[in-house]
Amino acid sequence: MLLFMSRAKAYPPRPGKPMGRTRSSVEDLRLAIDCLPLRTREAMLDGIRSHEIIVGAYSDRAGGVCPMLAAHRCGGRTSFISFARAWDRFTRAKRARAATGRELRALEAHLTASILSESTDADLSGAIAQHQALVRARKADEARRLGVGWLRRRDGARDEELV
Repeated sequence: MLLFMSRAKAYPPRPGKPMGRTRSSVEDLRLAIDCLPLRTREAMLDGIRSHEIIVGAYSDRAGGVCPMLAAHRCGGRTSFISFARAWDRFTRAKRARAATGRELRALEAHLTASILSESTDADLSGAIAQHQALVRARKADEARRLGVGWLRRRDGARDEELV
């Protein structure tokens, strides 16, 4: 049996997944962020800007907190374990430590993009609804102007409506 190496640990491939994981840690983090409620994402963005953020633990003795606890302290009352797992996997946390600037910038960028994409979706759905209303109004206007006379079959002497 083939064994795959992962950071000095060998493990057999899981059944149905011969090549191991299908998503990267960045994709897992983005998916976890997108699954958070909008209010929690906004609170987390405020929290990472106003608190000392750590990886690998919920909090530490020096006052550092994980992003989810920072969100909780800023009003985002959500418990979402898959975010914590994705965050720790993304940061490759083995023990509690302060988050690096790169990790914080990546988290902030993903949170900002997720918040913006949701607000853009709302604007887009409004535009789609407006377009559909205009199309319905145009079709109704055309139907009123044309009437139903064009629906009549003209078979020589017979003149009947198909409506």
